[in-house]
Amino acid sequence: MALIYVVEDDRNIQEIETFALSGAGYQTRGFDCAAGFYRALEEEKPDLVLLDVMLPDEDGLTVVKKLRSCRDTVFLPVIMVTAKTTEIDKVKGLDMGADDYLTKPFGVMELISRVKALLRRSQAVRETGWPGQDRRSGSNRLVLGEVVMDQEKHAVTVCGRVCELTYKEYELLKLFLANAGIVLTREVILDRVWGSSFEGESRTLDMHIKTLRQKLGDQGSMIRTVRNVGYIMQG
Repeated sequence: MALIYVVEDDRNIQEIETFALSGAGYQTRGFDCAAGFYRALEEEKPDLVLLDVMLPDEDGLTVVKKLRSCRDTVFLPVIMVTAKTTEIDKVKGLDMGADDYLTKPFGVMELISRVKALLRRSQAVRETGWPGQDRRSGSNRLVLGEVVMDQEKHAVTVCGRVCELTYKEYELLKLFLANAGIVLTREVILDRVWGSSFEGESRTLDMHIKTLRQKLGDQGSMIRTVRNVGYIMQG
């Protein structure tokens, strides 16, 4: 039976969500703030998180960003729930790493349908391996083509040869490998690798991509430019 964490500060909405999910056969735990949710994560990891954007102590966008930056929760399925309806709000949530998005008010049947669909997708990925992950070696190795990143040793090999990378090049490659086959916008890459406070020119990203491709040799062609959007790495 899947365990779902419901992070929602409105007690009435939280009760509706947990009641509906319980009725559909899921185990649930409710939290009205990010702090309580973080404490529960240390005790037990859920199969899915239903996360409200507006929380009293920390907004949901920050929460999902932290989840995606931690190795233990980087692939934890997250559905964001918010009263905001503009397209840019949805894009922000998805860019931060949310897997799906629900806008209030929503129907119970839609909620259950979205949860079931995301759980099916995450189960399929667990059975076949996360994008770029070497299942034989757990989550410490990221592999795509002839590129192998050993996160425990902080080392990269290409076609069996050691590839010397700068810190930023390493972080860029790690982001691409962990999201193999997924288009990453320029904004997301800059935020994840350089941080939200970065005020430099976006040309910096292009220069790092160029040198990373060169160092990867023939394998560098797996990093492809998506015009007017960003980049994608795929075999």
